[in-house]
Amino acid sequence: MSSQLGITLKQFRLQQRLSQATVATGICAQSMLSAIENGKYTPNATLLMRLCQRLKISLDQLSLAENFTISDLEQVNDRLAQLCDHHRYADLREFLLTDAVQARLTTDVQLEAYYYYLGITDFQLGHLADAQQQFQLALASNPAQHQTTLSRLCWMSLALIHANRQQANASEEAMKQAVTQLKMAPYEANLNSLFYLAAFSHLKLNHLTAATQWLESGISFATDHDSHYMLANDYHLLAVIASRSEQIDQQRTAQATEHVLTTLFHESIYDRLD
Repeated sequence: MSSQLGITLKQFRLQQRLSQATVATGICAQSMLSAIENGKYTPNATLLMRLCQRLKISLDQLSLAENFTISDLEQVNDRLAQLCDHHRYADLREFLLTDAVQARLTTDVQLEAYYYYLGITDFQLGHLADAQQQFQLALASNPAQHQTTLSRLCWMSLALIHANRQQANASEEAMKQAVTQLKMAPYEANLNSLFYLAAFSHLKLNHLTAATQWLESGISFATDHDSHYMLANDYHLLAVIASRSEQIDQQRTAQATEHVLTTLFHESIYDRLD
């Protein structure tokens, strides 16, 4: 994430023929900007916004959470990302099942990601049994047989499936698997999603207190890592929970924060909560 962000900032700076010193003046040290451009430092949200304003970059041009790759062909991964980003799940499933895509699955890592995306499409299309099988196949394909960001997402997705079936114990067990030794894992922005999915699962089970606790932990986790990814969705879900709990003041606060975050970062809100 740091590398891609730095490359993007540098590209915009060079396009405008600006020096690092010019861009950094009044914002940060030139050495810090250099570290950002070279992927050695990730700016916090405030610093990122100031640099983007200086470079006239719209924040929706930045991609801070990346999709997983399923192929050694760039066009396959690009098409996957396009369909995911536009939530075209039926088209994505059709694309994944083509012979052309399946023929390019050459490594266990790619196979794990492939089954994960099939699981996502089946879940979004309402095929819970098929989705569960795909996530289990993804976990079985994990070449290292240890927790990765992708395997954690598979476990948390299984937790959500169990929650949809009102299988509270199975859902809780899958959540525990998802966050085992999370504090020791290298940070990736996609890990922010774990807390939202856990909260969503508890919301499905009508465990509103637990859902709130997961969201509060997720917000702390993201901000501790100077990330804004999923924050707008976290606050949106907090507002939903507060509304169902008839906590009007908390609902309004969460809605106001959500509005600020979506305005700043153009993050799409997942609103299929029923």
